[in-house]
Amino acid sequence: MNINSIKRRTLLGAGLAGASMLAMPAVLRAQDRSLKVGVYGGYFKDSFDKNIFPEFTKATGIAVESVAEPTGEAWLVQLEQAARAGQAPADVSMMSQVAMLKGQATELWTPIDMAKIKNASNLLDRFVNKYPDGRVAGVGAVSWYITLVTNTNVYKEAPTSWAAFWDPANADKLGLLALVSNSFLLEVTAKTFMGGTNALDTEEGILKTFERLAEVKPNVRLWYRDEAQFEQALKSGEIPMGQYYHDVTGLAAADGHPVRSTFPKEGGIQDSGCWALSRASQKAEEAHIFIDYMCQPSIQATLSRKVGTSPTVKRESTDLTDKEFSAVSSDIEPIIPRYDLYQTKSDWLNQKWTELIVG
Repeated sequence: MNINSIKRRTLLGAGLAGASMLAMPAVLRAQDRSLKVGVYGGYFKDSFDKNIFPEFTKATGIAVESVAEPTGEAWLVQLEQAARAGQAPADVSMMSQVAMLKGQATELWTPIDMAKIKNASNLLDRFVNKYPDGRVAGVGAVSWYITLVTNTNVYKEAPTSWAAFWDPANADKLGLLALVSNSFLLEVTAKTFMGGTNALDTEEGILKTFERLAEVKPNVRLWYRDEAQFEQALKSGEIPMGQYYHDVTGLAAADGHPVRSTFPKEGGIQDSGCWALSRASQKAEEAHIFIDYMCQPSIQATLSRKVGTSPTVKRESTDLTDKEFSAVSSDIEPIIPRYDLYQTKSDWLNQKWTELIVG
């Protein structure tokens, strides 16, 4: 897996409206039935074009036109504007969890009829995204983990808890993600010290969590936006501990670099993207066939092997070996981000983050 695969996640998690260029769609085969599918651009789209879409077309006779989504929430804005004009730049798109919630607010997503998703029985419950009234807005496409990473030359023993970030012995040694909305450090703090992420249910609880998180600041050498910068510093040992993407760290280790990824006892942070159907799409039938196909354990296993994502289906339903599974995932119960907060309290959280943490 190419190290650039990581880009899909920064763009997805950070919710930054970046360069919104749409790559030319790759039309795989002109046929009577077709579907436009939006996926994160670059390496991620290339992997789908090569490993997933041709097999789907072979199995179903539905041609896929893949569309490279622009970064962050720029794609959500484009889908919203197009839907108001009755158009769908893509029928089905891979969307971040926060974008899913924002799209729900305007009824952007056509509800998915789960009776037509025969493979849904294998899905983990947390990967079914629902409207408040119970209609299904989106179905888990891919997931990935952020874990506790260390340089093995500096740390002979792997840490076992996120609490290591607060240990005075680690002063000036940490590299942490720079945004409240992609680091999920509030959730880590709540799970490690406050009994769980329900500590974030009230503003009072969030402020207490911020106070506890602020105690980590003397240990932070770098609040990073540029992953390559932190990755290099981790490999060299200049910044020997931090949070990073499990699969990419594993690749670096496999290439001989002195790095390791650890799932702390409190769990790794599991982030994910959903398949969602634009209300302007005229291809609901094809979209359901596509989403059902992508929920197959065999396809989720292929994604784990070829794209480095973690399965959205029950582990035992796949044929992944222990080694293949641990390369992308863990059996430890994960920390699930509180996406609801990044939708409803985004400005306030960003303000407090700047005041109390990175300011």
